[in-house]
Amino acid sequence: MVAPAALASRLLAAALCVAAAGMTAFAGAGPASGGPSPHRVITLSPHATEMIHAAGAGHTLVGTVSSSDFPDSARALPRVGDGILLNQERILTLRPTLIVGWLRSAAARQVETLAARLGADVMYSRPLRLLDIPEEVRRLGQRLGTRTEAERAAGQLEARIRALETQHAGRPRVKVFIELGDRPLYTIGADPLINDVLRTCGAVNVYADTGMPAPRVPVESVLVQRPELLVTTEQPHSGAAEVRKRWSERGLEAAQKGHLHMADPDALYRPGPRLVDAAEALCAAIDAARSGFKTAEAASLK
Repeated sequence: MVAPAALASRLLAAALCVAAAGMTAFAGAGPASGGPSPHRVITLSPHATEMIHAAGAGHTLVGTVSSSDFPDSARALPRVGDGILLNQERILTLRPTLIVGWLRSAAARQVETLAARLGADVMYSRPLRLLDIPEEVRRLGQRLGTRTEAERAAGQLEARIRALETQHAGRPRVKVFIELGDRPLYTIGADPLINDVLRTCGAVNVYADTGMPAPRVPVESVLVQRPELLVTTEQPHSGAAEVRKRWSERGLEAAQKGHLHMADPDALYRPGPRLVDAAEALCAAIDAARSGFKTAEAASLK
């Protein structure tokens, strides 16, 4: 699970990495794909690990970062750092032929130099739309020799996304507020992927136009925005009942009506295949709020 403060910091860092504004690839001096050497892959983000598994290439993984914990087999992989600080000696020892990252950060650029020494390639994966996720699965499957498995998984993901788009096309837009953390209060702002998920569900982020990925906002501003659905994640000592009570006492009508969705933070905030699961659950909560019904989480509270 990603702590709210850590998540906000990660999103703020993403805004500064303008060089990674999209799906990009950097080819090292290594052998071309399909060469005699077996694939040995290190991932520098949890979502890349999940993408490679979805592409049917989990067996190629030889290392990852400390936060990679899905699927369960990823927990057994050697760790090469936390994605910000990387252990270059460990990376050298693992002899990767491909390194897959999220953003071309300062640490990632150091890895590019290391990869050149190893004769390895470096790829970056940063989906900016929900439909970019199946495309990334296809791209990784093609790179790692699992095209058939990747195409099957990508096709299924794409069909589910298209179904959500069709189902919610033309419906009245629901205003959504996403709470990252309450003390201090942070929200999702100009995050293209999360905002595309909301668009797919027929909703809009009330802070989408802030120009920042994770702005800090005052409670009064949220009340003025009058969101129709409150989205947050389960945190220690802060379950659905506590969140609803807190916002109801502040005067947020959505909370008073039971329009609350508790999302799985790893599924919602990692730009991987499980984001499609999170999107389906979020769409259901948005549909309930649009119809004036309590969400499933609120209806279960005593």
